[in-house]
Amino acid sequence: MRVISKTESNKIASVYVAGNSEGKLIEFVESVQPPFDVGKKWVIIVSTLFGCPVDCSFCDAGGSYRGRLSAEEIFFQIDYLVRQRFPSGKPETEKFKVQFARMGEPSFNPAVLEVLERFPGEYPVANFVPSLSSVAPHGTDHFFERLLQIKKDIYDHSFQLQFSLHSTDMTQRDELIPVRKWDFEQIAAYGGRFYSEGGKKLSLNFALSKNYHLDPSVLLKFFDPRMFLIKITPVNPTIKATLNGIDSLIVPGVKGPAVADELKLAGYEVIVSVGEWEENRIGSNCGQYIRAIERNGSVPAGSYSCKLENI
Repeated sequence: MRVISKTESNKIASVYVAGNSEGKLIEFVESVQPPFDVGKKWVIIVSTLFGCPVDCSFCDAGGSYRGRLSAEEIFFQIDYLVRQRFPSGKPETEKFKVQFARMGEPSFNPAVLEVLERFPGEYPVANFVPSLSSVAPHGTDHFFERLLQIKKDIYDHSFQLQFSLHSTDMTQRDELIPVRKWDFEQIAAYGGRFYSEGGKKLSLNFALSKNYHLDPSVLLKFFDPRMFLIKITPVNPTIKATLNGIDSLIVPGVKGPAVADELKLAGYEVIVSVGEWEENRIGSNCGQYIRAIERNGSVPAGSYSCKLENI
């Protein structure tokens, strides 16, 4: 695995493109979250698949799946960024977070579990926060059972698990995430087993787009606010979202969605995670430079305007 390019220097985030000997490409990201600097909180976002077979309607990683990364290829992304920032090999930051959420549905790759098991030996830091985001595909029960055991054994109170739902309307959910997947009852049942008293709540993520539903009364039928929180994010200006006419409900200069207050009244902790709008230009929050490279065409307005530099 070799890094071939990165986005131009930026204080908020950088996107790296790497390839293996077969010419398969991945992306990985490092970022800080203002007002925190790298000494306070440092986030790495790694790829777990070459592309993704799920092909969500607003995600540019889908539609070009070329297989799974090995544990060593996942570690390569982490190791590269750690050595860039910290030549000692030890992340000197108060909060070190690794998200398995860049390219690929992580539950399709058992190597993710191997990385989680090996991580404390590779990076013996007390402030590590592992974070995994999934659409809960059908047929991944074995992965999630192993993940549950790893979490209980190693990361009982630090693990962040997110299920991406995007709509409380089942027809809309299927349009946005076009694969067989766990229903809300299955996700809720698993979440009840995964949650540890005093630990982190499980996140239910909704990238809110116009005309798509987020109904607190539906969530309350399945998801206990004592165990689940709601995370609301914009739909990022990806190539796929533009082609499919999926417009974000959250846009710069507009007050957050009214449904956030309704969810709070229903008893949920709510995170409206907008981040920095500059990340749309960088392409660090979502979207894929690789797809733009492969298509060799134009990209959506407001997205991917931060140039790639060869390394």
